[in-house]
Amino acid sequence: MTIRTRFAPSPTGYLHVGGARTALFSWLFARKHGGAFVLRIEDTDLERSTAESVNAILEGMTWLGLEYDEGPFYQTKRFDRYNQVIDELLANGLAYRCDCSRDRLEQLRDEAMKNKQKPRYDGHCRNHTIDPNAPHVVRFRNPDQGSVVFDDLVRGRIEIANDELDDLIIRRSDGSPTYNLSVVVDDSDMEITHVIRGDDHINNTPRQINILKAMGKEIPRYGHLPMILGDDGARLSKRHGAVSVMQYMEDGFLPEALLNYLVRLGWSHGDQEIFSVDEMIQLFEIEDVNKGASSFNTEKLLWLNQHYIKESDPLHIAHLLSPHMGRLDIDPTTGPDLVEVVKAQQERAQTLVEMAEISAFFYKDFQEFDDNAAKKNLRPVAREPLEVMREALAGLDEWTAEALHQLVQDVADKLEVKMGKVAQPLRVAVVGRAASPGIDVTLHLVGREACLRRIDKALEYISLREQSA
Repeated sequence: MTIRTRFAPSPTGYLHVGGARTALFSWLFARKHGGAFVLRIEDTDLERSTAESVNAILEGMTWLGLEYDEGPFYQTKRFDRYNQVIDELLANGLAYRCDCSRDRLEQLRDEAMKNKQKPRYDGHCRNHTIDPNAPHVVRFRNPDQGSVVFDDLVRGRIEIANDELDDLIIRRSDGSPTYNLSVVVDDSDMEITHVIRGDDHINNTPRQINILKAMGKEIPRYGHLPMILGDDGARLSKRHGAVSVMQYMEDGFLPEALLNYLVRLGWSHGDQEIFSVDEMIQLFEIEDVNKGASSFNTEKLLWLNQHYIKESDPLHIAHLLSPHMGRLDIDPTTGPDLVEVVKAQQERAQTLVEMAEISAFFYKDFQEFDDNAAKKNLRPVAREPLEVMREALAGLDEWTAEALHQLVQDVADKLEVKMGKVAQPLRVAVVGRAASPGIDVTLHLVGREACLRRIDKALEYISLREQSA
């Protein structure tokens, strides 16, 4: 048997973290077993589904590297097939038309709630003859007796009595098929062998199994993933921060860091924290997924992201960093090689947004000095070291990091002060703040003209400070 899994999001919003984890686990399961991974867009909710949401889902999948083997398939293009199945169920007495009014259904619901019972349809129209041309819905004739039993890949054996399930609507009064019918037909037609999805679908599973049995089709294996909670223990939502996959890209996270984090949300392999994609495929077992909910920890994600920034090829990081520089109105081709900037900053940033912000000074002059850094380091006593350094930098023949390091040391020796008494005022003058990579690398990447221009600005700052004293 060829393993076939699917990811089937509804395009009513962005690709969120929970959906991305579901896609990842389904993808890993297929890849591990040499199977196929199918992408299906469940867009039968015509009022809420949008092309923008479809694009957001496809973008998120592409960014994460979760390539699909088949699809994307769109349910709205398969209505004829769904209606064919519904008509067959009607013809075989496995479905029936229902013209119960909204008022009657609401009354049923109110009575059930009043009696502290689960609201369910009472089968009123099961044996009625309804005019096909009159307004009606079509309901699936759920079995009256017995139970649905399935071995959940995550939760183990689950049994639901059929008398707990009502006759669900499979075609609305406007002629459109409902979710549970469409999903069943798709899973059958696409020969899906394993359905891995969130546990919010667990109540749908016995209903879908009964429809599959009525169709005479194979029943796939089901695995229901527990929900993801926020740091505060509540279900993960927008108020916890970024939950859209593409928002994490905007916030400067690496796709491999987010994938690594998602795979550890509810699954583990011993104490291992860092997983390459190849290791994920090799080690992942759906049976090892936790039954309980997982908590999203932003600090842990940041730690992972910093690890991947530090350990990745600088060329790869530069490729991902470039658009973040652009958002700061910086064209990386107008300054030092971005790969060299990445090498200088890899140890210093948790996100690409942070790396872009702390690297902006390499490409454009800052407007103001950091107040605390300037007050501490651009004092009158710093005038002489800066003036001597400016003259030395202006006359330096070879603008290399090695030569610049030696030059700073030579100036410190000449003035008979420690190197920090020269390097730190110089750093604040050139960078605008007290922190940067090594002074030699910093000077080298900023370039001679910008260094001299910024030292002049620092000397002017010192002069104004002296005048106001």
